[in-house]
Amino acid sequence: MLSNFSSHKQRYFQEVHITVRLVLPLLVGHVSFGLIALVDTIIAGHHGTVTLAAVTLGTALMWLPMLIAIGTLIALTAGVAKLSGAGRDDEIGAVFRQALWLALGLGMMMFAFLSQVPHLLGPAGIADDIIPHAQAFLSAVRWGIPALVLFFCMRYLSEGLQWMRPTMVFGFGGLCVLAPLGYGLTHGRWGFPELGAQGLGIASATMMWLQAVLFMAYLWWTPRFAHLGLFQCFEWPDFRQIRGLLKVGLPIGIAILMQGGMFIATSLLIGQLGAIPLAAHQIAVNVAQVCFMVPVAVAEATTVRVGHALGRGDPAGVRRASWAGYGIVCMTQLLSACVLWSGHGWIAGLYTRDIAVMTLASTLILYAAALQLPDGLQMLSSGALRGLQDTRVPMMLAIFSYWGVGMPLGGWLGLGLGWGPQGMWVGLICALGIATMLMGWRFFYSSHTVRFTH
Repeated sequence: MLSNFSSHKQRYFQEVHITVRLVLPLLVGHVSFGLIALVDTIIAGHHGTVTLAAVTLGTALMWLPMLIAIGTLIALTAGVAKLSGAGRDDEIGAVFRQALWLALGLGMMMFAFLSQVPHLLGPAGIADDIIPHAQAFLSAVRWGIPALVLFFCMRYLSEGLQWMRPTMVFGFGGLCVLAPLGYGLTHGRWGFPELGAQGLGIASATMMWLQAVLFMAYLWWTPRFAHLGLFQCFEWPDFRQIRGLLKVGLPIGIAILMQGGMFIATSLLIGQLGAIPLAAHQIAVNVAQVCFMVPVAVAEATTVRVGHALGRGDPAGVRRASWAGYGIVCMTQLLSACVLWSGHGWIAGLYTRDIAVMTLASTLILYAAALQLPDGLQMLSSGALRGLQDTRVPMMLAIFSYWGVGMPLGGWLGLGLGWGPQGMWVGLICALGIATMLMGWRFFYSSHTVRFTH
């Protein structure tokens, strides 16, 4: 019995080691993408307040619908991991080619959406001085959207095959392109015209196309994927396969939209309370988002490991992969919570010198500390469920947790009872706590009832 326990322990720590090795390049990639948003903010902010407001508005309008497209394509990661685990590499190329058609269709839909949004800014009540700059940014950045969706499609293929380095390399490379090009086009440096928000949109679209083209060239030429025949033939859309991808992926996209929408709606409601509560809230959200990068990376790695074990017909491997992810997330999120709890005042001071904003932000960062563990655990459970290709019920659980509980409770406490932003954060914590329990239960159920076929 002791020998059996030792063997299980050894396999568990081996799984932890493999997961950590997958997480590290993913984390660098996520940090790089997060820094892209920071670079946009800095460049726009130094150009002017109106430019910053226009870029902030345009970026939000761009990314909110993009959550559905990008979330839908995550299904490719789990599908490829399952095929790889089952030794069915010869089927991966065909699935990938159909995923490219799906990505192209989603990219064109997003392009059409962003072509119409600029005309709606006036009726939506956006300030007149911001509208032309936001329209210019959206009109420019929309040309890069199809490339961005194709990039994520290729990224999810690579991650499904447990090769995470391209996410890191192309994420950091995009940052290196955007920073100088965006600065030059926005501020009119190095011979470029001064285009303001439009220049930042052009730079972002250029970066997106460079990332997509270089990623495709890499997949075409690298010996690592040569045996898959990713581009060996041209295939017209196979709507049966595309429906299969949508069946798994669309609920993921909707669930991600529900969570992202909850945070956006919370910001809009807090905005009714005034500039100081909104500024303090945004500081706390930004801090939480930085910490959130770690469980997102761990969840993505867990999706791959669970999907691989599912493909090879290994129920013990599925549970081992999930427990490895849970163990890593518990440690990292407890560490994040301790850092935020002990340094909340100092962290708030890094963002602002306004005493009123700093004081309130310091308090809200304590709420962000309480958010760390449930936020990380619900994300890990979602990633493990994606690995099992169980997405429809988790979507319903997410809708119930975020919009059936979190938003009504936060609105009642924050606005109805007058708790202010603290009440809204209580709603966020409760939503994620319920999501943690429900998603954990769902994974426990699915991992013991899923059919394993090799």
